[in-house]
Amino acid sequence: MRGDRKGFEGKIVQVDRKNYRIFVEGVSREKVDGTTMPLPIHPSKVMIINLNLDDKWRREILKRKEISEKKKVTEEKILKETKPSPARRKQKKQRRKEKQQ
Repeated sequence: MRGDRKGFEGKIVQVDRKNYRIFVEGVSREKVDGTTMPLPIHPSKVMIINLNLDDKWRREILKRKEISEKKKVTEEKILKETKPSPARRKQKKQRRKEKQQ
């Protein structure tokens, strides 16, 4: 999405979890001696277009995340519904002023 290699597409060949970099097929640089080496790319500069779901563990993790996302949305709705209305807030402010006087 960003950087010098913008517009390139390819499969992820390697993931470096220590340095937080990925290596994409076809994104490489030729060294002076003629050998090619893959260029590390930061994952925030990449957009995943197609995710391989052949791995059953990956599918299960995604299902769990979907369920937790739904729970978060319902919790947010509940919090929004329980917030006091503007009229109620106004009443509280008036009471505080009366107590201070």
